Amino acid sequence: MKLLIHDLPKEEFTRLFPNITKDILVISNNAPIQNCIGCFGCWIKTPGSCVLRDEYGNIGKLLSKCNEMHIISECFYGGFSDFTKNVLDRGISFIHPYFVIRKGKMHHKLRYKDRIKLKAWFYGSDITSEEKETATKLINANAINFNALEHSVSFYNSIEDMGGESI
Repeated sequence: MKLLIHDLPKEEFTRLFPNITKDILVISNNAPIQNCIGCFGCWIKTPGSCVLRDEYGNIGKLLSKCNEMHIISECFYGGFSDFTKNVLDRGISFIHPYFVIRKGKMHHKLRYKDRIKLKAWFYGSDITSEEKETATKLINANAINFNALEHSVSFYNSIEDMGGESI
């Protein structure tokens, strides 16, 4: 399964990606999302599921079932948009709360053995070289935490520039 997390307005998404198939699960900002409260309930009380009950409480489980994760986000200071960041925070149950050393750095212990391909697309009209560097480091770290088989990051000056890319 492919998982696509994006923060695009519905009209823009539909225009850019008119041929999204049913084998791609799309997570978009179409319902109210609660902020992760850092309670660790998804690790301890309800392993693999967020204790907050809304449309985004199963992100960790969805991540465990996908082999590809695509993220489309406006770039904010070298990071994700608030919606995209919140979705990823709510999916922290994908990993364990314990830490291990991987590739010489401390990361969360893996909950699942499956490996995913991670692809991130950042858009914004004034992304600086410093922000691109920060975003690339962020995706590299996310790839290690998600145990990604491979990963890539791309930058676009506008939403329209993403047209023609395939998911």
